[in-house]
Amino acid sequence: MSQRRVALVTGSATGVGRACAIRFAKHGFDVVVNYSRSEAEARETVAQVEAAGAKALLIACDISDDEGVKAMLAKIETEFGRLDVLVNNAACTFPVEHKNLDGMTEDKWDRILDVNVKGTFFVTRAATPLLRKSDDAAVVNVSSIAGIAGTGSSIAYCASKGAVNTMTKSLARVLAPIRVNAVCPGPIDTRWLHSFMTDEQIAGMVAKLPIPKAATPDDIADSVFYLACGTTLTTGQLLSVDGGMNL
Repeated sequence: MSQRRVALVTGSATGVGRACAIRFAKHGFDVVVNYSRSEAEARETVAQVEAAGAKALLIACDISDDEGVKAMLAKIETEFGRLDVLVNNAACTFPVEHKNLDGMTEDKWDRILDVNVKGTFFVTRAATPLLRKSDDAAVVNVSSIAGIAGTGSSIAYCASKGAVNTMTKSLARVLAPIRVNAVCPGPIDTRWLHSFMTDEQIAGMVAKLPIPKAATPDDIADSVFYLACGTTLTTGQLLSVDGGMNL
């Protein structure tokens, strides 16, 4: 068994996932870098994790594939023999205006729910036996303010993150003493956000917030790391990191 703590960060090729992977590496964790399609970017994350002095294990896995998820956790057990932190970051959405009800097609619904809800559950379930071996295990779900406010990239995305929020509370009860919490970001300045919004649109969206700026991936990693390692009695909680958007 590895003497160093181990963190699995799903969807860690880019953005928040990458920031979390690097953050854990800098704090003495070895890190499992997971991706589904972005192999080149995932290898960049691995390089940055290793540059921080940590060991990195790269695993390709679509978290909506339950058998693939089980195989991923089996690899982690073989490689490290332990898992101390799980960050459920992998997610997907399709930008569809809420009023465009016909645009929210069944195939889009299915993919969003398969990844965001079922995938988060599949990974947590498969990780639980290893997490139970840790003296201080934690699960942090990267959810969204969309799951609280009902505003976001699509109705299906909002619904999926609402499900993640309630699942966080359910899992906190049944997995205790493993702590299970969720971070609920507002807008995050990432490549994905810029794929369908201009700089001016993003600035306009946050202009009237109490803290009028979009989060950076590192802002979210701050909160993820706190919930994973900076508290011992916090569980079943939803931490909004949104500049006051939901006030």
